[in-house]
Amino acid sequence: MGGYHIAVVGATGAAGTELLRVLERRSFPIASLRPIGSARSVGKSVQFCGDSIPVEKLDAGSFEKIDIAFFGAGGDVSRNYVPIACQADAIAIDKSSAFRMDPQVPLVIPEINAEDVRIHRGVIANPNCTTTVMLMALYPLHKIFRVHRVFAATYQAVSGSGTRGVGELTRQTKEWAEDEQPCSRRPVADAKETAFDQPGSAPPATVFPHPIAFNLLPHVDSFLESGYTKEEVKMQDETRKIMHLPELRVSATCVRVPVYRAHSVAVTAEFERPISVERAREVLSKAPGLELVDEPHNNCYPTPLNVAGKDDCQVGRLRLDCALENGLSFWVSGDQLLKGAALNAVQIAELL
Repeated sequence: MGGYHIAVVGATGAAGTELLRVLERRSFPIASLRPIGSARSVGKSVQFCGDSIPVEKLDAGSFEKIDIAFFGAGGDVSRNYVPIACQADAIAIDKSSAFRMDPQVPLVIPEINAEDVRIHRGVIANPNCTTTVMLMALYPLHKIFRVHRVFAATYQAVSGSGTRGVGELTRQTKEWAEDEQPCSRRPVADAKETAFDQPGSAPPATVFPHPIAFNLLPHVDSFLESGYTKEEVKMQDETRKIMHLPELRVSATCVRVPVYRAHSVAVTAEFERPISVERAREVLSKAPGLELVDEPHNNCYPTPLNVAGKDDCQVGRLRLDCALENGLSFWVSGDQLLKGAALNAVQIAELL
């Protein structure tokens, strides 16, 4: 029997389920699989390569005789159990933000900085999904034109908040559709009142701070004193680390949108060297893990529906920016559950 002994922490969650699918689809060499979950997941099973494998409870002995441990259960779990996995001589590939900015931990997108895997000391971090989607298009351009600064606005799907986010969008959409007089809703002048006048009221929000159905929320993660959110700061800090550009300036506005799956980013980048749309298209058309979809006059450009469930990201809407010298604006979309999480993690394991 060849292959590796694999543990998946958070195996029953959205990220874990996607990871198992990717491992199976890419025929990753596995000698044994240990799905691990919280106490409430014990008794459940996961399906893998035609077998039903029971979920084990996460504890201090979960990583004995494990070669690679994938972590997808959140930062608190990673902070507590990644060190235990490393002590058991497993290599931890962590999806959370717990170790991303640790100078001793490589933060890896295989198409960009695969060589950083070699410096790991038992832990390799998977970047933020939105950062990954943006860099799949930005980095190939940087190699030729040398990026100077970046402005980004994200359009992030509710599945980035897990199954609860997906459920909330579904529930609120059904409630809106079932309203007998939806067109009678009128915005109210007093912001302290409910979002809409009677009859009916805006569906209640529990996962997000406001209703997400038919709405946009310029609010992903918590706000900092600077006015930026943690998600927006992650995009700058992680981009700098992955690209080895500690002085790169990145300003992001992260927005949650009523889309189920796949994140999109509107990017304006200023480069040190002169750039043309034709040359940019040529560079992007050859970039690994990226598909150029850029025929706007034929209504061909990336959309979340087109990339959902696909490994490659898509880039389009290329145009010279009218406000910056050597500036290029473009639109990139990618499945954040795949390239932004599960696929990228498995690609890291393949490098090992």
